[in-house]
Amino acid sequence: MTRNQARFIPGEELGTVTDWSFGDVDKASSKFAAKLAAQALAEEQAKEAVVRQSSFSEGHAQGYAEGYAQGHAQATLEGQRQLNDYIANEGATAAQSFAGLFASAQAQLAESEQVMARGVLELACEIARQVLRHEMSSNPNALQPVVREALSVLAIDSKAALVRMNPLDMEVLSEVLRQEFSNLSLTLLADSAISRGGCLVEAAGTVVDGTLDQRWKKTVAALGLDAPWDEPDAIA
Repeated sequence: MTRNQARFIPGEELGTVTDWSFGDVDKASSKFAAKLAAQALAEEQAKEAVVRQSSFSEGHAQGYAEGYAQGHAQATLEGQRQLNDYIANEGATAAQSFAGLFASAQAQLAESEQVMARGVLELACEIARQVLRHEMSSNPNALQPVVREALSVLAIDSKAALVRMNPLDMEVLSEVLRQEFSNLSLTLLADSAISRGGCLVEAAGTVVDGTLDQRWKKTVAALGLDAPWDEPDAIA
């Protein structure tokens, strides 16, 4: 069994020696505790400041919202009041003026439509006049249906009739009419005063005017026009 023996360290083996000073343990603890207390106090004060700031911000926001709502309500009431005043004064005048302008525009439009419609009718009538004139000059038998209709009406109460026609129509239709109405005492009379394509039929004191001018007037009158057959041509 080996026994540990104390060994003496010579002075030359020792290095630099520093004195160690032991402080007051109780004083260090007090400083540390004071530091912790100061830190806790600072944190508490910071928390209180944050709470105060938050309360101030909330109050400020609430006050701003209330002020905005109040101002908006006042502005709305003022705007409504101004609008009511405008409607009762300038608005009513403007509405009346607009209504007058609208009525005037409608009247002008209706008048323009009537002018346009009449122009279209007049143009259509002129075209029809040209077509009829061409038909009368190219078709000698165009008058036959007119004479036939007139004689059919008058022959009910009479056995004799007088037919006046243009000489050119007489040459074409005389024989045809005598054959078709052989049961009548038919007198055919050439009359240069009657335009070609027209006729006058008389029987028992009754006259059927089948002249072109009269037939044309009746036709265009149904369209609301007053245009004689012999007016100057609008279309060449």
